[in-house]
Amino acid sequence: MNCTIDDKATPDVSIITINYNGLKDTCALIETIPLDDKALEVIVVDNASREDEASVIQERYPQVKVVRSKENLGFAGGNNLGIKASRGKYLYFINNDTLIGSEGGKAKRETFDTAFQPLIDRLEVSGKIGMVCPKIRFAWDNFPIQFAGYTPLTTITLRNRSIGFGEEDKGQYQQPHSTPYAHGAAMMAKREVIDKVGMMPECYFLYYEELDWSMMIRRAGFEIWYEPSCTIYHKESQTTGQNSPLRTYYITRNRLLFVQRNIKAPEKLVTYLYLIILVGSRDLIKYMLKGKTDLAKAVVKGICHFIKM
Repeated sequence: MNCTIDDKATPDVSIITINYNGLKDTCALIETIPLDDKALEVIVVDNASREDEASVIQERYPQVKVVRSKENLGFAGGNNLGIKASRGKYLYFINNDTLIGSEGGKAKRETFDTAFQPLIDRLEVSGKIGMVCPKIRFAWDNFPIQFAGYTPLTTITLRNRSIGFGEEDKGQYQQPHSTPYAHGAAMMAKREVIDKVGMMPECYFLYYEELDWSMMIRRAGFEIWYEPSCTIYHKESQTTGQNSPLRTYYITRNRLLFVQRNIKAPEKLVTYLYLIILVGSRDLIKYMLKGKTDLAKAVVKGICHFIKM
């Protein structure tokens, strides 16, 4: 593994991103990172891409640490592999289909002070703050807001709302505030918090792991914050697709798994019934009526696999 970063110097921030058959997106993200800044280390975990994209990334960007997994470990497993390879005081988990502060999708290198320091400053406001997320905007049209914090999940329906979702950014969400959950596309955590709480739960493979991790962090007594002084632009679901059978399967299975791990009785049973009987049946009928039998099968598979678990 080639790396020009001084191995004796401990970086302030370890940026961790997962690559899975996403070379173009990963390279576009790297182009927005100040690679030569000694306060940073960049770690790309290649989650067993079909081609040897790890070698291509390493050759193009010798400053980057590339870790190639022999198998696809999923979102949590890949990030945990990155955690093990990291040395920074703060760990910044960011999707490879994002651009750091590059409006219009034009990749340009940001500076440490503009892209990362406000997140660090927010983490250091209080020892109770364990994780922070930037503002997230979509990387298309007029770059509408995707995330400016979350509302809490309702116990029975597991519904919540991403604050500002779809709105034009007119500066209406420029006030930092606590949020019940982190957004998996971009979240920075203190290493000491991860050491105390544990790494991401790998039982999900895809989707819901950042929500579960957020619950673990909050149960340990830490807060999660939204910090709008930093922005990333998200292309969204470049890996799995918006309505793929893979996504449908894991969303169906993992929301039930989330209930199992995080909702207490007696609400747990009611939530199970709601998600399986009402939501599952609704999705199944909807996909069958639209002729999307692959998605209908994914719903059934997700429920059945959870029950077997």
